[in-house]
Amino acid sequence: MSAELPGVDRASASAFVAAMGFDVAEMSGTRVTGTVDLGPDHHTPWGVVHGGVYCGVIESAASIGASAAVADRGQFAVGVNNSTDFLRPVTAGRVDVLAEPVQQGRTLQLWLVQLTRVEDGKLVARGQVRLQNVPLPGA
Repeated sequence: MSAELPGVDRASASAFVAAMGFDVAEMSGTRVTGTVDLGPDHHTPWGVVHGGVYCGVIESAASIGASAAVADRGQFAVGVNNSTDFLRPVTAGRVDVLAEPVQQGRTLQLWLVQLTRVEDGKLVARGQVRLQNVPLPGA
């Protein structure tokens, strides 16, 4: 089993993940940070960032951290529940991403992820993701 994680940069990501624009700055089994530059490519027809972007970034950040936490066991983590709250609308700007575990068990993990506007430090969205630790394919 390899404890190495696959690339989490946008160049290594699927088109869907790359389109969210989440740039990972720090990644470990206890903390994931990064940024997202939001703008018109992320908008609903009403000109605000689509909630699905927030859900996707939150799921990605939690999955990266949870997978890093179990990689040395030949496992990765898959989301089984994502509960995201949208706290204020955004049309454009950078948000900081911070993901940290609430609980890390043998089979399940719970991560809290916060998206905060860089310009004023206000919380834009927050989410909790429950993840299941599963064997790497072929393991």
